[in-house]
Amino acid sequence: MSGYAYDEEWTFAAMPPARGSTFARTWWGRAWLKALEDTALDGEQLKQGRRQARAGAVGAVSVRPGRITAVVKDRDGSSYRSDVLLQELSEDDWDRLLDLAVESAGHIAALLDHEMPPHLVEDAAAAGLELLPGIGDLDPECGCEAWDHCPHTTALCYQVARLLDEDPFVLLLMRGRGERALVEALQERSAARAGTEESAVEESVPEGVPAEEAFAARDILPPLPAPPVLPPTPGEPPSLDTETAPEPGIDPSALEVLAADATARAHRLLAEALAAPGRERSGTGSGTGSGTWSGTRSGTGMVAATGPGAEQALTIAQDAVRLAAGSPPSWIAARLADGSGRRRSELDVAARAWRYGGAAALAVLEEEWTPGAEALARARAVLGEAWEDDARPVLRQAGAAGWTVVGAEAQLRLGEDGRWWPFRKERGQWIPAGPADHDPAAALAALSAREE
Repeated sequence: MSGYAYDEEWTFAAMPPARGSTFARTWWGRAWLKALEDTALDGEQLKQGRRQARAGAVGAVSVRPGRITAVVKDRDGSSYRSDVLLQELSEDDWDRLLDLAVESAGHIAALLDHEMPPHLVEDAAAAGLELLPGIGDLDPECGCEAWDHCPHTTALCYQVARLLDEDPFVLLLMRGRGERALVEALQERSAARAGTEESAVEESVPEGVPAEEAFAARDILPPLPAPPVLPPTPGEPPSLDTETAPEPGIDPSALEVLAADATARAHRLLAEALAAPGRERSGTGSGTGSGTWSGTRSGTGMVAATGPGAEQALTIAQDAVRLAAGSPPSWIAARLADGSGRRRSELDVAARAWRYGGAAALAVLEEEWTPGAEALARARAVLGEAWEDDARPVLRQAGAAGWTVVGAEAQLRLGEDGRWWPFRKERGQWIPAGPADHDPAAALAALSAREE
């Protein structure tokens, strides 16, 4: 075990009371909280611990392999030393994790740059390595002599979420290695792999051209072409108004609309491709769809992004809404409404939803889904914790996944991805009123701000 800082210990000063409705703001902090709350057996202990952590009752936190420690104060002034134990990864597990990181260019680049890539958790889990805690992984020890998790150890776990916001390498230190040890091991493996690959390349490289010949040919070689310049606006698609009658079933005006849409999207994609870091884009395109859409037409139809790296095929009805979201001429909107089986007013509302969140927002507007018992319990818990007691609105459940604010023309709807969507009532109909947020209080606050 020599050569690595296995005895490394970090101490974090006590943090001030937490402000706002959410306890963690980064991916790592939220992932830790989700793992903690999903595996908790006693919801009341979680609630009490969260209150103590929010009130600033957790003192300085010591983090070392397999253990986190802090002194936690009660309201009556009594203090208890609280420890939470998390099993360290074995030497074989660390070898597998390091091999996995070295195999991914993105992982090793981020880690060597002292950043923790979130996808490392998913890739490690796929390889059978769990970095986040599971059921029974967090073993409590507290001076209050509770036999299981108590408010003190739970408060310490909540405080760890805030530490992970500041430095996600805390998780790896709890699993057995600190940032320094990890980076040193990665550098060694990366250098060894680079040397092996370089040797393989050298063996396969042909003799090449003598340098004097290459230098002598410099004057006869053409210069490299200049990078393409982005046109200020998308090009005009060809006109299909000709003397030749179209084939049966072919509508030239509809084809012109689709060609214009494809041209605008191509212009936007080219602008993104030419936008190098540190250089302003010379144009962003003016497509007929929402900025939340990206993709190309394929054999199965249009595709829409629903998350990082995720795409799904659009139905004809969804694609009609995407086109309508670009505010096309009224005759086109009328045809889109008719072709998608909607009234014109319904298409306008659907297009508004699309502008706020693409296919996900449209699904929340038009599709009813019923959360399972666990998802519903989690949603109610989030609603209960999103506001302080004196600021919490009165909510009445509306349908399986909606809550109406009593005394206000406002509503929150829960999407299947766990995000909250604000709606407001206009002329007796619930209308999308803004983008989604993981925090229901933030979604409702944004709605109130827009109304003001």
